[in-house]
Amino acid sequence: MFRKILVANRGEIALRVVAACRELGVRTVVAHSQADRDGLPARFADETVCIGPAPSRHSYLNRLAVLAAAETTGADAVHPGYGFLSERADLAEGCAAAGIAFIGPSPEVLRLLGDKARARQAMGAAGLPLVPGTEPVEDAAAAARAAPEVGYPLLVKAVGGGGGRGMRLVEAPDRLPEAFRAAVSEADAAFGDPRVYLERYLGGARHVEFQVLADGQGRTVHLGERECSVQRRQQKVIEEAPAPGLETDVRERVGGLVAAAARSVGYVNAGTFEFLVDGDGRFYFMEVNPRVQVEHGITEAVTGVDVVKTQIRIAAGEPLAVAQDDVRLDGHAVECRVNAEHPETFTPSPGAIRALVLPGGPGVRVETAAHADHMVSPFYDSLLAKVIAHGRDRAEAVARMRRALGMMVVDGIDTNLALHLRILDDPDFLAGRLSTAFLDRFLADGATAA
Repeated sequence: MFRKILVANRGEIALRVVAACRELGVRTVVAHSQADRDGLPARFADETVCIGPAPSRHSYLNRLAVLAAAETTGADAVHPGYGFLSERADLAEGCAAAGIAFIGPSPEVLRLLGDKARARQAMGAAGLPLVPGTEPVEDAAAAARAAPEVGYPLLVKAVGGGGGRGMRLVEAPDRLPEAFRAAVSEADAAFGDPRVYLERYLGGARHVEFQVLADGQGRTVHLGERECSVQRRQQKVIEEAPAPGLETDVRERVGGLVAAAARSVGYVNAGTFEFLVDGDGRFYFMEVNPRVQVEHGITEAVTGVDVVKTQIRIAAGEPLAVAQDDVRLDGHAVECRVNAEHPETFTPSPGAIRALVLPGGPGVRVETAAHADHMVSPFYDSLLAKVIAHGRDRAEAVARMRRALGMMVVDGIDTNLALHLRILDDPDFLAGRLSTAFLDRFLADGATAA
C-alpha cells in the first residue's frame, strides 16, 4: 500500500479521497489553489501544498505544478479525482517518469479513450454497438457532405471532449455551418484540440452508464448500471442505480460486453462506459470516462463496494477483492446534485454560506466540502453537495430523498434545492419515464404553468 497520496483536486471529491486514505492508513497531501487554502480538504489532509492562484488554468490544470507538488512532498501516488487533469495522459506519463503511481488507467489507455473517434473504433471492434457517426471531419464543407448519411438531427461533438463542451445539436442542414464553427471553437478552447465528428442524435433516448473495476492481474468486473437521463445541457442533475425497468438479463448481457471491452484495451482501475438507450431498449456506446465519476456513491450504496478505496488498492498493485459473481444489487439509490445556482436561470451563485444544515437519518448520505461561513468561489464548478438516498426499492429511496432535501438548509446563496423537490414530485419521474429530454420538457411545462 502507498505511504502518501497527493490529492490533485478540490471540493467534495478531494475530501472523499482524503477520507478513503484515512481508512486505508495512508497519509495525504492536498494540492490546493490559493482560493482553497482554508477549505475542508486542506484542513483534514495530513499536509497541504499550494499549486497556484485561484483560476484553475494556473493551479488545478497546471500539470507541472501538480507533478512538482508530488515530488517535493514525497508522495508516492497521485489521485486526480474527476475533472481537471483526471483524464490527461501527460499527467500519467509525468507520474511514471518520476516514479510516482497515477491512480487511474495507463497513459496509452487515456490517450485512446480521450480521442472519441479512436475510442469509438476500439469499442466497435470489441463488440459494443455504436451510434451512427463519422470519423473526424476537417471543415464545415466536409461536415455538410457527411451529414446526410448520419441523418438529422445530429450532434457535432469534440473528439477530445467531455461534459457537454464542444458539442452542438443540429436539427437542420442550414444550422450546420454555425454549429460546426461553434463546436470547433469551444473544443479548441476547452481541450486544445479543435477536431470534431458527427454523430446521430437519438432524441428521447435514455443515458445509462456501467461502472467497471479492473485490476492489473486481468480481472474485470462491472458493478451494474446508473440511470443519468435527468440532465440539462449534457450536465447530469439526478442519477440513480439501478436504472428503472432494466431487466436482470439485459444488465448481465451489456455488463458482460462492457467488461470484455475494457479487457480488450487493457483497462486498469475504475471507469465508466456510457450508453444511449433508444425507445426499443437498444444500447449504443457513447464514450468511456476513465476516472471516478461524480455519481459513484450510488453504486457504492447498492453494491457495498467502495469505489475510491478500490481505485487506490488497484493502483498499489492489489488484486480485486470482488468477483463478478459476488456483485449483488441491494435496493435502490438516488443522487441529487445540489448546485450553487439560481433555480430558474441556472446562473451561478457564488458567495458566503451564512448557515448550512445537512440532512441525515436512515439511508441518507451527503458528500460536500461546504460548511457555514464557507465561501463558494466564482472560479469553479457550482456543485455544492451530493445528497444520496438509499432504500429497499425506488419508492423508498425517492421518499427518503424528498425528506432529506426538505430538511436541508443553505442560507446566503441560491441553490437548486427547489428544482429537485419539484422533479421528485413529477408523475413521469415517479413512474420512471425518463429520457435525456425529460428535464427540458419538465422546465418548459413549468414555465407554461407559471
